[in-house]
Amino acid sequence: MSIQVDTNLAYIQNMLGISAAKYSEKYANMSVSDVIKEEARNGNQLAIALASELLNDYNLVREIFSLANPENRLEIMSEMTDEQLNKFLPEMEKTDLVQGLNFFTQDKLLKMLEGVEPEYLVKVVLEMFSKEEVMRLLPEDQLDKLLTSTEMDKGKLLQHLKSIPPEYLSQMIESVTGEEVEDTNQLDMIKTLGDFNPHEFKDALINMQSTPKQQLVLSLSKEHPEYMELFDAHAYTNMINTYKDKSEVVKAMNVLEEDNIEEMIKELPEDLLSLVIAQMDVDKFSEILMKENPEVMAQIIAGST
Repeated sequence: MSIQVDTNLAYIQNMLGISAAKYSEKYANMSVSDVIKEEARNGNQLAIALASELLNDYNLVREIFSLANPENRLEIMSEMTDEQLNKFLPEMEKTDLVQGLNFFTQDKLLKMLEGVEPEYLVKVVLEMFSKEEVMRLLPEDQLDKLLTSTEMDKGKLLQHLKSIPPEYLSQMIESVTGEEVEDTNQLDMIKTLGDFNPHEFKDALINMQSTPKQQLVLSLSKEHPEYMELFDAHAYTNMINTYKDKSEVVKAMNVLEEDNIEEMIKELPEDLLSLVIAQMDVDKFSEILMKENPEVMAQIIAGST
């Protein structure tokens, strides 16, 4: 199969020293490859030189096949496989890749976000929400999950309980013991909580009122940002879906690693993937076309007129 791409006839004529009249009369319906071969066969030294350069000179290919024309680039890519198209992505500017995310629905974007490493999901979330907002908007069961996680150090928890007003600490103790707290000294109450067995301590944390619980998790996450990776990805994406629109989501996804974005873009249908790639620098497109897809170049040369 050959790929039909409009060529820059004036450029070819000039390169080969062929008059417009001769080109029109003799070569009008011939491919670039056949024109060069015919001229070389007739001793045209310019054609001989051009034939040796055609698969090595990016600028030459760009001009002959008018690759600055987006329609030509799209025509070329329409005959390429996913594998061939994907070879362009690592060479694209990150900003162009991010713009390509707009082709996805919000639901699809959020589904893909659930699949990235928790570290990067948190980075995206914090582009859209402050930590204070995250603590306020996440379901309380997510805060409980973090506080009772096996990765949570009890000593750190007790240290950060100093940021909680005494009245809430007494309520935590009372929720476990069922008895009114007489000694409301903050440090004494924290010691009491520390003396609880693991099951009692867990219940005290879960029974804490929402406002101080948010305050406690916020205090912990400011000192240990990695704790925010312990929340469920789906809880984050539900929060995003409720409070942010697609344009805000795409903008925030700029903080992802380029590899992450490339893998997402690969999920686009071929026609939309081609539209994304068509935005890349023309010189870079020409280089990748020739370097990574020589079989496609051969089809273009054979089929262009």
